[in-house]
Amino acid sequence: MKNLGNLMKQASQMQAKMGEMQAKMQEIEVTGSAGAGMLTVTLNGKFEMKKVKIDPSLVDPSDVEVLEDLLLAAFNDAKTKAEALMAEEMAKLTGGLTLPEGFKLPF
Repeated sequence: MKNLGNLMKQASQMQAKMGEMQAKMQEIEVTGSAGAGMLTVTLNGKFEMKKVKIDPSLVDPSDVEVLEDLLLAAFNDAKTKAEALMAEEMAKLTGGLTLPEGFKLPF
């Protein structure tokens, strides 16, 4: 029974740390870029877009497709960086234990 009590206490502590980490991730900002930095997208840790910056030279009404592709690439770059940062923070939280493949935490 002592082991069960300790396990419950550890789970409670882990849950509190997870809440802290989720709050911290909402505050971080990660910037992705495309087109040699001519288009940047800034996301928070919840993958909410906070800022977009487009170099005016990219705005060509006759070639909107390029701008769309660059925007998508910059967003995906920022998302990849945010996921890596979250994985790093999760590793700190779990003491290096990794989650099973495909297991995602609700952020």
